[in-house]
Amino acid sequence: MPFHLLADARDAIPLTPVVSGKLGKALKGLDPAGQRWVEAVGFKGEVGETALIPAADGALSRVLVGVASDDRIWSYAGLPAKLPEGSYKIDAKLDRDAATGAALGWALACYSFDRYRKPSSGFADLVWPKEADRGEVERLAQAMSFARDLINTPAEDMGPAELAAAAGDMARKAGATCAVIEGDALLRENYPTIHAVGRGSARAPRLIDITWGDASHPKVTLVGKGVCFDSGGLDLKPSSGMRLMKKDMGGAAVVLGLASAIMDAKLPVRLRVLVPAVENFVSSTSFRPLDVIKTRKGITVEVGNTDAEGRLVLCDALAEADTEKPDLLIDCATLTGAARAALGPDMPALFANDDGVAADLMKAAEAEADPLWRLPLWQPYRKMFKSPVADINNVSESPFAGAIVAALYLEGFIAKTTPWAHIDMMAWNPGSRPGRPEGGEAQSLRALYAMIKAKFG
Repeated sequence: MPFHLLADARDAIPLTPVVSGKLGKALKGLDPAGQRWVEAVGFKGEVGETALIPAADGALSRVLVGVASDDRIWSYAGLPAKLPEGSYKIDAKLDRDAATGAALGWALACYSFDRYRKPSSGFADLVWPKEADRGEVERLAQAMSFARDLINTPAEDMGPAELAAAAGDMARKAGATCAVIEGDALLRENYPTIHAVGRGSARAPRLIDITWGDASHPKVTLVGKGVCFDSGGLDLKPSSGMRLMKKDMGGAAVVLGLASAIMDAKLPVRLRVLVPAVENFVSSTSFRPLDVIKTRKGITVEVGNTDAEGRLVLCDALAEADTEKPDLLIDCATLTGAARAALGPDMPALFANDDGVAADLMKAAEAEADPLWRLPLWQPYRKMFKSPVADINNVSESPFAGAIVAALYLEGFIAKTTPWAHIDMMAWNPGSRPGRPEGGEAQSLRALYAMIKAKFG
């Protein structure tokens, strides 16, 4: 995608950042006519506010923009679509982090999903801030755009086969290997829950398995929920709940985008990515309520609800991931409405069995303005998903603590010694904000990348 970042532009219009409460300092840099203009238009320097200052000949000579002193990513992200088309340059000294953040925010704001229509509008261009890390901006913007595109694509064009093809293309370009187990081969290879969830669709289920990097390096394994559409199965979702289910592969999109960034940066890790890709459909072959499935790990699961399919496909993938004893295991999933009820659409829920991993992720999330909130793996709630006929149930009959119960279910498929984090996300912006247009969103990608880079890079 075009990021609207330029190497140089001699006629670029200056952008002067104004920190809230410090308008007076910015006004000193203007001539008397400019100062009168700013006063006349009522510019106060509030975050996101702009003042377009004309030259004597009527041309645009400078733009003042209100920025937040503690926001290095989104302060400029409202400008690409707001300013007149043309080239601009930030007229301020920025350190490396601030310059990189400003450029990244600008690039992310220029994202548009145009697969099915002509672009609705153009964007203004920004001259690369002098201190910006261009490689970091480009790889993260590309990774985020890749994930957003996957999520935004309708399920008709993004089923299990198409998701596997997109993952394979990305892997090959990065020099990684990609293997796919498809259809009934999942039973032969002992992935019964992935097969059970996906067998009701005419589009065969798959397990996507990507590997990259030196085998001697620390093992980082990513698992992403790839439910390309979720009807709810036989316990059918209502239309309001089904409407956005093209995004139910958002966890897969995030880990694939994250993997692309890790590989582009050539981080010294041995990377593995596992994506169970399925459709949860209704047919004569659909799995049923109260079916009992023996999982890859050998744990038997009674199906209390076919709409709790995400944890079923993830548990087999996590069990396989854990066999390698990775140094870090992360899964991302659009798993529960309970997490959204608790934290809203903007803040994914973080669960971790390792306090150090959780602390590192929370630190990265804050630094990257990519928020997470940790919820507890409260062990007494395990009793909520007991089954009278199997080892466990895939749901609880209780209306409480749905996100915690789902995370505890997943934890049961991982060794206690494996450092593991589970992120329960929305992967969708219900409304547009600067740099974050309505639609698919690669939540937690930047935080995870920053944490992995700091820990292993």
